[in-house]
Amino acid sequence: MPVITMEGPFLPNDKKEALVKGFTKIASEITNIPQEAFVIFIKENPYENMAQGGMLISEKLKIQKEKQ
Repeated sequence: MPVITMEGPFLPNDKKEALVKGFTKIASEITNIPQEAFVIFIKENPYENMAQGGMLISEKLKIQKEKQ
């Protein structure tokens, strides 16, 4: 039972469904493991709990919004 985990921001269900279908299809094609064997976890995190380059993503987005 292969497991694929994706961590990122909150996503609408249609985006999660597209990710699950895409991950499963590609992983199955590459590994020759049946699609039914794959388990996928989507771990959603608020921007306040994620950082890039030493800055919270929530702050980066706030700064970008102010520049517009």
